[in-house]
Amino acid sequence: MTDVDAGGRDRLAVAVLVQYRMATTEQMHRILSPDVRIEQTRRRLTKLRGEGLIDRITLPQAGRMRVWHPTQYGAQVAVGWPELRGRRPPRAAYDQTAVRLGAAHGLTVTETGLAFVEDARRRGDLCQPLDWIPEVHHPLGGGEAVIPDALLYYRRGDDAPGGGAMLRAFVEVDRATMGPERLAAKLGTYARLHQYVPTPPPGTRHQTAAREEGWRQRYPLFPRLLFVLDGTGPTATHTRLHALHTAAQHPDTAAFLRDVPALAVSMTDLTHHGPGEPVWHLITNPDQHVSWTHPAHP
Repeated sequence: MTDVDAGGRDRLAVAVLVQYRMATTEQMHRILSPDVRIEQTRRRLTKLRGEGLIDRITLPQAGRMRVWHPTQYGAQVAVGWPELRGRRPPRAAYDQTAVRLGAAHGLTVTETGLAFVEDARRRGDLCQPLDWIPEVHHPLGGGEAVIPDALLYYRRGDDAPGGGAMLRAFVEVDRATMGPERLAAKLGTYARLHQYVPTPPPGTRHQTAAREEGWRQRYPLFPRLLFVLDGTGPTATHTRLHALHTAAQHPDTAAFLRDVPALAVSMTDLTHHGPGEPVWHLITNPDQHVSWTHPAHP
């Protein structure tokens, strides 16, 4: 490995932790250097810790698992880089108590992102580590907002069906910490986002002009919606799928789902088979299994 390669991977390590908020040593190894021994990744992370850019906590209940996170200094340095412009992390990203309290969910979100990154590598598609962006704020007006667990960018390979197409998805990672109905209610919230037209500030020249939905300022198409169900056995997963399917029958939500694909998968199927396999349930027809890239997007 050249010094340039080493510097590039150091920078990627800091950028990933600033954007993802947290990752284990093993997760960082899979992101940075899956082709070398994990000891090299450990040395890299230890060096960056010595430079004050990242730090770690240890989770005793998980076999003394080390969880890495950015420091305030590391975040200040990284947000000035072009690849992280506009992605300033919250204080909780480098507060060790907050990292410890949020580790179970945060590490599951990181693992979900890794499933897409690694699947893209296998398939010749393009999904770089920084194409997984946790907690992107989408205002709904009145102080409300939709904040998905992650926003995913994924480009199909030229040889794949629909080759070269850019896919975007809002990803919700559910660890069964809320009831099925609360989970299913998120469908209605995304339907509201799909219809939400922001009111321009008073006195702006666009105030009387024809207005459009706010999401169109960010995306050419509304991102598809993916639910990843973790922390449940087959029976509980079925219950949560049924709740999502029932919520999809509401007239406003049904209209939304005619325009936007929405799918769900168990975390076990996602990590065992890979997200590109037909392991996803269509929320409008849970008995139908597809790849998350399959449903046509108008």
